[in-house]
Amino acid sequence: MPRLVVMFLALVIPVSLVDADPPAKLLDLSNWKLTLPIDADDSGGADEIISPDLKTFVDPRYFFINEADDGVVFRAHCGGATTKGSKFPRSELREMIERGREDADWSTAGQTLHTMTMRVAITKTPAKKKHVVCAQIHDAQDDLIMIRLEGTKLFIERNALDTVMLDRKYPLGTPFDLKIQAGGGRVKVWYEGELAMDWQVARAGCYFKAGCYTQSNPSKGDAEDSYGEVVIYRLQVREM
Repeated sequence: MPRLVVMFLALVIPVSLVDADPPAKLLDLSNWKLTLPIDADDSGGADEIISPDLKTFVDPRYFFINEADDGVVFRAHCGGATTKGSKFPRSELREMIERGREDADWSTAGQTLHTMTMRVAITKTPAKKKHVVCAQIHDAQDDLIMIRLEGTKLFIERNALDTVMLDRKYPLGTPFDLKIQAGGGRVKVWYEGELAMDWQVARAGCYFKAGCYTQSNPSKGDAEDSYGEVVIYRLQVREM
């Protein structure tokens, strides 16, 4: 059983989260690993929870079932530990294969269609830099696409390419349906059942990510305990 880390973060833990059910009660986490915004062993990087520990893991600050018992809360505070190559903290799932034993690694150019569907809400942004990412395709070097909220603008980010707007006035906390599909040399995104993007692109070393990737830190003017938060109600990855 993985350790439960007690952090300096001044967040009140509701009584309902003591001895709470693990998020795996609601989401199939068998082919994921979790990155947390903490460095409990002072290794210099963010901690990870892998299979089979993820099946029973719950953290009452960063990864837990909401009070309605219908969604999993992912939370990352601005002063949290980060992964190599990133300046920002995350409480985020990374796609795996072989029952969580190996990293997923696929190409958008292959004939296999890789599809992630989710119902998700971005429920909290940091006070100053109100930026949160809730889903990604990452390739061997960098993010390929990110579903990103900046203030009220919810959009698909593609690094140096034009963004694809999903909602200019997204109401914080509103659940939405998202489908991301890659394969056959294209990446497609559906938002609320409507095709929002069909992009011809070939990249290797790809995998899905889902959760809360808070896009701020104290150097951006946010307090260490200011945080981003995402709730995922449904999550599925398929290949065909």
